[in-house]
Amino acid sequence: MIIKKLALAVLLGSLGTAVQAADNFQVEDIQVKGLQRVALGAALTHIPFNVGDNLNEFRVSQSIKALYKSGHFSDIVVSRDENTIIYRVRERATISAITFEGNKDLKDEQLTESLDGSNIRVGETLDMTVISGIETGLEDFYHSVGKYNANVKAKVTHLPRNRVNIDFVFNEGDAAAIKQINVVGNEKFSDAELLKRIELTYDSPWWDFMAQDRYQKQTLQGDMETIKSYYLDRGYLQYKVDSTQVSMTPDKESVYITLNVTEGEQYTVNEVDFIGDMAGFNKTIRAITPIKTDELYNGALVTYTEEMISKFLGRYGYAYPKVVTIPEIDEESKTVKLVLSVDPGKRIYVNRINFKGNHVTAEHVLRREMRQMEGAWLSNNLVEGSKAWLQRLPYMETVEFETNQLPGEDDLVDIDFTVKEQPSGSFTAGIGYGSQTRLSLNAGIQQNNFLGTGNRLGFSINTSYYSKSANVSYTDPYFTVDGVSLGGNVFYQEFNAGNANLVEYNNKTYGLGMTLGFPINEYVRLSFGVGYKNNGITRLETYEQIQKFYELYSEPNDPDGGLSFESFDLNAAISRSTLNRGTFPTDGSQQSLSYKMTTPNSDVNYFKVNLDTKWYFPLTRDQRWTVLAKFQLGYGNGYGTVEGNDQVLPFWENFRAGGSGTLRGFESNIVGPRAIYRRPTAIPGTPDSVGLDLVSSGGCCLGPDHDFIQTSRRSVGGNAIAIAGLELIVPTPFLDEGFSNSVRSSFFIDAGNVWDTEFNIDDFKDLAEVESAKIADYSDPGRYRASAGISVQWLSPMGPMIFSFARTIKEEEGDDTEFFSFNIGQTF
Repeated sequence: MIIKKLALAVLLGSLGTAVQAADNFQVEDIQVKGLQRVALGAALTHIPFNVGDNLNEFRVSQSIKALYKSGHFSDIVVSRDENTIIYRVRERATISAITFEGNKDLKDEQLTESLDGSNIRVGETLDMTVISGIETGLEDFYHSVGKYNANVKAKVTHLPRNRVNIDFVFNEGDAAAIKQINVVGNEKFSDAELLKRIELTYDSPWWDFMAQDRYQKQTLQGDMETIKSYYLDRGYLQYKVDSTQVSMTPDKESVYITLNVTEGEQYTVNEVDFIGDMAGFNKTIRAITPIKTDELYNGALVTYTEEMISKFLGRYGYAYPKVVTIPEIDEESKTVKLVLSVDPGKRIYVNRINFKGNHVTAEHVLRREMRQMEGAWLSNNLVEGSKAWLQRLPYMETVEFETNQLPGEDDLVDIDFTVKEQPSGSFTAGIGYGSQTRLSLNAGIQQNNFLGTGNRLGFSINTSYYSKSANVSYTDPYFTVDGVSLGGNVFYQEFNAGNANLVEYNNKTYGLGMTLGFPINEYVRLSFGVGYKNNGITRLETYEQIQKFYELYSEPNDPDGGLSFESFDLNAAISRSTLNRGTFPTDGSQQSLSYKMTTPNSDVNYFKVNLDTKWYFPLTRDQRWTVLAKFQLGYGNGYGTVEGNDQVLPFWENFRAGGSGTLRGFESNIVGPRAIYRRPTAIPGTPDSVGLDLVSSGGCCLGPDHDFIQTSRRSVGGNAIAIAGLELIVPTPFLDEGFSNSVRSSFFIDAGNVWDTEFNIDDFKDLAEVESAKIADYSDPGRYRASAGISVQWLSPMGPMIFSFARTIKEEEGDDTEFFSFNIGQTF
């Protein structure tokens, strides 16, 4: 019995507890003292016996372990008072707040997420053993990025009512600088040739801010793979890294890196063979395999071949194929036979397609964009195509998907699409100021996902310094299940050209239109439309270029009565889009070719054709660096004759350029031909009996060589336009990567011109030289303008906001320029 009691004492002593032990006894009561937040009932659930049970030393020790395991207590003492067992406990402190100081490489959100994984969060109890492990883990992270002097300490501050604050204090320091990188064992390629292909550098000049001269373990591992790939791609099949040494200076501020490599010999492919099951595509797979015999072994080509065969099989439902290349090396001839082992696995079928994250958009709107069908075999091409179609919707910010195999089914999967919606409505507005336009404002509302149906509804009442308009439009992109779209609009506009940097006239326009669109394939659509428009022109300030047009349509007896035109137009367009997203795309292209003409029974007969194209070329794998090339070409003219005169494009239909939508850095509509005013020079005569001079009463004038010429500072537009632009889209500085889909920054170059193909400079050849010098050849497309600058676009809740800073590179005399422009929604 004495030995038994001593054993129990040693056991309980090792647990930091004491117990008055005796022979087995029946428990009459259980008491837990020291509880503050933990309820008595919760504590008793962890004690593995009840009142009335027989208790011995072993069951007491088990109860202590169970209470510790609950995580609520930092100290437990057990005692016995006759047949009552008493637990005196000290609860663990509750975390009241967690703060971080000095962390730059790791964001607060990342640290909070990491602590959550270790159950360290506000409101939970504190386990100091976990805290010390977190300190060690964070320091290991800093060591992996070369910051060997970094340390992390958790300061615990005790508060009343058994609460604590935890303050993690970071001393990150600087990453160790790389003093030298050596490659030992290389004979085929020099150190310089190998090192220029890796990210890590040393001894970089002070002006090279992009140099990666700070040691990082992950970067070194990536660089080792880069060098290995360089050798494998050139036939060195048995290249290997024998060892890697990273030596640190005593102050832990510098490192020396040495790679010991074995290059081996070059090998030539002498045969390519296939084994396994190719699912009946033997001939096709052999035909598309790009590896050729009698050529050097190429590791990149082998990897590409494996991926290509896997993707090919994936198109036909074999979602999980295994393609492995087995090299059979002949050391004597330095050749290698490549055996591609193909195992397609089972053909996989789609059970269900699910959607998550669509809080506004109805599910059927997303489902109609699916190219992958339920019940059909799983095709990676169709799933990726479905993702692309969803991303092109203007109200989708991001789209991701994953395939999940059904439990107990090896040939069925569910596809789960997770979408993140962005504001589908936009409040379009603009504000700007120029020496000619003064303050301009407009406003409107457009809903691209009306009531979650995917239909577009637009309603705007816009007022600016030069325009007042109202417009209602509605488009159903799926008017039929086959993807035929139907749209229509009704509009009214009052336009003051003089306030828009154009030659003075007022134009009141109202009309309506309807358009049907037809899909040709996944990327191409055709559309056809009809429309009616009524133009009322008043306060027209005539000039040479439109003098004949004005004389044909004006009323001689009422020269101030204005002009009125009714026109019925037919239009057709073909568009193609392979863009990866509907807003802020980073890859793919978009082209649109449109044609419009008025019917012969219209008051004016003309046509217009316009080509608009954009190409996105990603420069990096994450597509955060992208080049955008865009081009617009337009031409219009009249057809038929009126009273023996050829019809021309009406001046209010002229193309215009300048401003945020076309040539940034130039005032709105300022680019293009100027109005020419030609006035004769008269010789004053003797007044007649009624007081008129000889000229006004039929007197004499000087010849056309004495005519006086004046050109306006304002543009009249032209019937031809060519605009080109090149933009480098870059990550927005000082902005979190999570905003990359809503904020875009770019450096741009814009160039282009508007000209008049009907303008004939020879019509003014009889002028005096001093007067003819005032006229430029407005039919010359070579009088282009150019600008360069920076643009920032933000997809705000009110709609796209565009900030542009631009400097002109080439301008013509009389052009008004602007350095800064700011627009919300549609540009002016």
